[in-house]
This record gives sequence, structure tokens and C-alpha cells, in this order.
Amino acid sequence: MISIDEFEEMVKEEMDELPDYVHEDLNGGVLIDPAVYLHPGRVADDLYILGTYSYGGIMGKQIVLYYGSFMRTMGSAPAETIRRQVRETLRHEFLHHLETRAGLFYKGTLIEEDRERMMKYYLAHAKE
Repeated sequence: MISIDEFEEMVKEEMDELPDYVHEDLNGGVLIDPAVYLHPGRVADDLYILGTYSYGGIMGKQIVLYYGSFMRTMGSAPAETIRRQVRETLRHEFLHHLETRAGLFYKGTLIEEDRERMMKYYLAHAKE
């Protein structure tokens, strides 16, 4: 299991790989939350949220990565495996940010893709 400090360093290194323009208007920055975040729409205790993108309210536009969720789902994995998931999650959340900045909210966006994943999750649980 990697420490939260190692996780934060990993996130920083992955953010440094992204072009500067993706950070524009992300006034709340990228935060690391030590919490385990179970999806509120889950059917069982098997669906963890690794990251979120928020674009309104008093906190502004920000990305949060949930260290606790990463550790709960892959804490015993090698650091490079965790890094790959950090990279994927971070880029996913930054894509939400870019789509929102462009005014894209539904058809053909990650919002639609995320909804489709949830439908597959519900269908898988309905078969059980």
C-alpha cells in the first residue's frame, strides 16, 4: 500500500504530464481526499468513486481524487498499477472539465458514457 504522501506525489507527476491549457479555469485545483467514497447509487458496497469533477458552487471548478477509494480497491497492487489508474482517473476528470468549459453536457460526452456504465452496473446486479 502506498502512503497518501506517495499518492499525492504520483498525482502531481501525472498532472505535470498534461498540457497547461487543461488547467485553465480549474480555480479549485486538484485535491486529494483521504476518504473512501462509495457511489451513492450503488446496489451493494462494491462501487467506489475514485475521482470527481465539480463545476459550480462556492468551491468553483475542481477535481478531487479519493485516496481511500484507490486504496480500498487496489491498495495491495504494485505502485505502477496504481499510477496507471491515477493517470486514467485524472485524465477522465480533466476531460469532464474540458467538456464543461466547451459547453458540452450530454450527447457524446463523458456524462453520457458514465450513465451508460451505471446502466451496465445495474443490469449486472439485476441478473444476480
